[in-house]
Amino acid sequence: MTSGFTPADPNWEAKVRDSFSRQGAMTTVGARLVHVEPGHVHIALDYADAISQQHGYVHGGVVGMIADTAGGYSGFSLMPADASVLTVEYKLNLVAPADGETILAKGRVIKPGRTLVVTQADVFAIKAGQSKLCATMLQTLMTMTGKSDGRAAAR
Repeated sequence: MTSGFTPADPNWEAKVRDSFSRQGAMTTVGARLVHVEPGHVHIALDYADAISQQHGYVHGGVVGMIADTAGGYSGFSLMPADASVLTVEYKLNLVAPADGETILAKGRVIKPGRTLVVTQADVFAIKAGQSKLCATMLQTLMTMTGKSDGRAAAR
């Protein structure tokens, strides 16, 4: 898969992987970065009771969380070295239960911009080798130029 996008930062991949590794939320739910290329990021999450809802499906909030993160990092991959990323809006449609052994969010940039970036993420439930779309998201990101991607000083 080739996106046709050129990252503004020559160290874009290390930047994305480093930032993802510092996400406590992704660590908490057990999410993994499984594919990274300019403008495209995939995040996988194995089923666990701790992230399920009362019917045994992966909770919709967790589905939204990995969709937001996959879309966010797809946009971040194209941003300058001196910039950070922040989601300012997303719309998530849950189109089927997240019923699978693995949930896979595939984020991609739709429209890169200097200040705003539009992304899309599709989320699939993978069960017995079959993949089924369970959610789709449209997202707007803000490029925060001059803002470090690292943690803020003591809160």
